[in-house]
Amino acid sequence: MKILKINANNPEKDKIKAAIAILKRGGTVVYPTDTVYGIGANIFDSEAIQKIYHIKKRSQLKPISACVSKIQDIHKIAHMDKNTERIVKKILPGPFTVILKKKNNVPGILTSGGEKIGVRIPDSKVCMEISREFPITTTSANISGKKIPESLNDILKQLDSDIDLILDAGVCKHGIHSTVIDMTSSPKIVRKGAIIPDLNY
Repeated sequence: MKILKINANNPEKDKIKAAIAILKRGGTVVYPTDTVYGIGANIFDSEAIQKIYHIKKRSQLKPISACVSKIQDIHKIAHMDKNTERIVKKILPGPFTVILKKKNNVPGILTSGGEKIGVRIPDSKVCMEISREFPITTTSANISGKKIPESLNDILKQLDSDIDLILDAGVCKHGIHSTVIDMTSSPKIVRKGAIIPDLNY
């Protein structure tokens, strides 16, 4: 496990490149979001996703969300009509996970065999940079069912050396998980998190 301190507001390019290189070869990276630290792997690499489930001791019956760099990237992995996109543009980037119908290129292991996928664009320059070449997983950096870590020390206490890299940017902005909104029909909040949005757009 390697730890690199990174500037949350102006991420160093060499550290971003190092993270992307690890993700490209099927590795795992713990990174800061606008809510809590997440564990990233290339979502198109089923073996890398399997590592995430192992590291978190998470049931594969529980899907894992994806992090993308920009709104246009959502169309690469999920179906989104114009009205849904209009709402999504109002709330992303931000501390929200939107549930959409996945496209066929998304591995079933990511969505637990389901037809829906959770998508995030955190309001975080680090997230936007490390997910610019391909979507990455975004799931809290903790053992499933345990307290979500608030600091690097808390992460180290829970996660083992299976993590290849930790990008340490200090304490995350919100310190609480994202609000989850199911957009597959009428927008519906299914988990309250850092901010509760007004969906009456």
